[in-house]
Amino acid sequence: MRDLNNDCRYCSVVSKANRENPIGTAGTVDEWLLVEVPQPWKTHLWEEKPEFKALLQVVERLASQPIRYFKTRLLAIAPDKTHTNPELVRVFHYKRPAKIFAQYTKREYLLPLTQVAPLAKALLFKSRQLIRFQQYQQPTEHIREILICTHANYDRACGRFGYPLYQQLRKQYATENLRVWQTNHFGGHQFAPTLIDFPNGQIWGHLEIDVLDCLIYRQGDVSQLRPFYRGWTGLSKFEQIAEREIWMQVGWDWLNYEKTGRILVQEEGGMKRKLLKSIFKRLPCPKFNLLVERWNEQATWVKLEISYTSKDGNNWGTYSAIVKQTGTVTTKLKSGDDAPLASVNQYSVEELRN
Repeated sequence: MRDLNNDCRYCSVVSKANRENPIGTAGTVDEWLLVEVPQPWKTHLWEEKPEFKALLQVVERLASQPIRYFKTRLLAIAPDKTHTNPELVRVFHYKRPAKIFAQYTKREYLLPLTQVAPLAKALLFKSRQLIRFQQYQQPTEHIREILICTHANYDRACGRFGYPLYQQLRKQYATENLRVWQTNHFGGHQFAPTLIDFPNGQIWGHLEIDVLDCLIYRQGDVSQLRPFYRGWTGLSKFEQIAEREIWMQVGWDWLNYEKTGRILVQEEGGMKRKLLKSIFKRLPCPKFNLLVERWNEQATWVKLEISYTSKDGNNWGTYSAIVKQTGTVTTKLKSGDDAPLASVNQYSVEELRN
């Protein structure tokens, strides 16, 4: 018999028991930088790995561009005995294409530790020096990469629920064309076990073993994945919420469609916030623009459009939708006996039209 009191120490148990909807929590990401980092991983992984100090400094240079920094992710992946060269470090770079897209573009490198920070600098700042790293680039654009958060020292739920899922996926689904990795915290541990599916950039949470065939093989009734979908990182929060509804209607073909979204109009948050937004948009301060973006994510309703096209151009169109707040649920944002409960907004899609 399960110890419910003990289970409720885990944030993801509380979240799932209270039926917190994970959709819209994936984050919006333009670039991902994934680097092999040996375990163990402490709570503040990068600060506690001095050999990667130069890499962290490169990424932190983006802080002068707050919106870009906000939409860039640096993640550690654990070395794997099947793929890892103990003398070299593996680096992945996934980037949003400049146009409408369905998948991130991928580059993979295998190189000495001393070259990791210079490579990151070349990738993130479009340096002409990137050409000198071609000797380290790997021909793996065709390989699908599955990342599961197992960072127990950041939140115990990711170790308790993420690691068993990692073991199951690696044992049952890993092939030459699909690799499974452990990764550190990437947000949303209240949805543990949570994973990222590359190169498409979908994020999943509250995953259960019996839906893995559907998720990995992309066959069967797509609606069984609905409760576990956190969203596609190529879209913003409210666009993710609408995109799930479209996917549920269209089916598996939707994953191959190139997509983009835009907000048409939304609730501004009262007269004071509306006035501040108007002022901030006119000021040449990136931090103010980032603040406005965060305020926009707190809207109670949004009207938006999602445009799509098949790769052959024969099937295309635009969906319009209204996303509205329907209420709140109580959740736990971090595991632990003393971690406080929190109230989070929940949303639904209305008037979805094509």
